[in-house]
Amino acid sequence: MSEKVPLTSLAHGGGCGCKLAPKALREIMARMPAAAAFPDLLVGNETSDDAAVWRLNDTQALVATTDFFMPVVDDPFDFGRIAATNALSDVYAMGGTPIMALAIVGMPIGKLEPDTIARILEGGASVCAAAGIPIAGGHSIDSEEPIYGLVALGLVHPDQILTNKGGREGDVLILTKPLGVGVLSAAFKQGRLDAAGYETLIATTTQLNTLGRDLAGMAGVHAVTDVTGFGLIGHALEMAVGSKLLADIRADVPILPGVEHLLKTGARTGASTRNWESYGDLVQEMAAVPHWKRDLLTDPQTSGGLLIAAAPSVADAVLTAARVRGFDRAAVIGRLSGRSMGIQPRVRLL
Repeated sequence: MSEKVPLTSLAHGGGCGCKLAPKALREIMARMPAAAAFPDLLVGNETSDDAAVWRLNDTQALVATTDFFMPVVDDPFDFGRIAATNALSDVYAMGGTPIMALAIVGMPIGKLEPDTIARILEGGASVCAAAGIPIAGGHSIDSEEPIYGLVALGLVHPDQILTNKGGREGDVLILTKPLGVGVLSAAFKQGRLDAAGYETLIATTTQLNTLGRDLAGMAGVHAVTDVTGFGLIGHALEMAVGSKLLADIRADVPILPGVEHLLKTGARTGASTRNWESYGDLVQEMAAVPHWKRDLLTDPQTSGGLLIAAAPSVADAVLTAARVRGFDRAAVIGRLSGRSMGIQPRVRLL
């Protein structure tokens, strides 16, 4: 057995690009029974939110989520860090504070050295330590492809839960991280990503979305979700549907360095095409959008940023809070507009 088997060579996909296509997921979830019989379940699966929330008492609710995927990079420590950061993001996106995590581990025993597997777990543990929580247990299996992630648990006040359905007409939409992670990961697999591009990829995917807990209880912040495998359009669509509004998105959004060139020269993921095929019929292009830019807006974001719907009067305060947390390129990228009485469109590209 080779001592240095590239992790990505053992997986058919990587990161949040592994997610089921949005259309397929909708069809599957449509058959799930409603959870109305559980009055303490404050957030379930009905609105495509980032985590479930269960009321514990008048001042505490438990935020529970799980997220795992196959490697997006070959360095085991970096893979562990990215997967853990991504999993904790769902707690932050609900306005919660993480308290504990459990590891989900599936590894091809016989193909990877134990030291490599240990380094993946160490990477995840380092992120949890930075978040101030333990990895208190978990479960492992022998898997054909390497899989790593977390069950993440957190706490939030029942009156301060952030969901994707609370948007109001006129809210501005704020994105905290530039787009392009999927493009960088595709370029990495193609052997086209230079050292600076790799550094950008790691920096953005390991930046914890701690801003989410700052937004809980902030007046004027109405809805939050994180942008991951369905791309910016896909997650804006979930917010628009949940809020019964239209999401107007500017095609000119913040983009990671080097991504435009990579897109224009063929670095793209199959998941971006799959995403568009799943929800493109719900999107109206108000002006001609270049194909490369549409690929960017549907690009799966592994450990992406937060998408925030907030009243215009508090937009500056949200942007300031984001920059204090290190999200230097947080920007207003659109707004929620008039209620949609029909099915189409739910997102408009400006």
